[in-house]
Amino acid sequence: MNAPPTPMSMTFREPSKQIHVSCAIIQRDNLVLAVQRSSQMSLPLKWEFPGGKIEKDETPKTCLKRELLEELDVHVQIGDGMDPVTHAYQTFRVTLYPFLCTIESGSLYLREHAAFLWLPPAGLRGLDWAEADVHVLEAYLKLHRLPRGESL
Repeated sequence: MNAPPTPMSMTFREPSKQIHVSCAIIQRDNLVLAVQRSSQMSLPLKWEFPGGKIEKDETPKTCLKRELLEELDVHVQIGDGMDPVTHAYQTFRVTLYPFLCTIESGSLYLREHAAFLWLPPAGLRGLDWAEADVHVLEAYLKLHRLPRGESL
């Protein structure tokens, strides 16, 4: 009979799958758009900044314009980029490339997500965010000088 593994014999393996994703922090009238993943998506019902996977030979900005049109039926003006954020989930690692955006045209229509909310920056922390997006959220809130402990 084999003995169970001891902590010394167990090793932590980094996920080998790497995904690159563009995401939009869409601002309107001092509010920010958050979208909720559907129950059929990975990370079900978690909140995130909208966007999607960067395809081969696609820039992060080109990806973002395509994804937002496909997922939300909106054309956006892409502004400043923020520093990329990498987060390791159990089975994959994701690098998010966030951009500050505004909607140029189109009416918000959810093709993949379960819900959306427009919230003031200080209200964003009250949502159950996907872990990678938490890092983007905190960096965005630092730009708005909202300390981590500020309550609603």
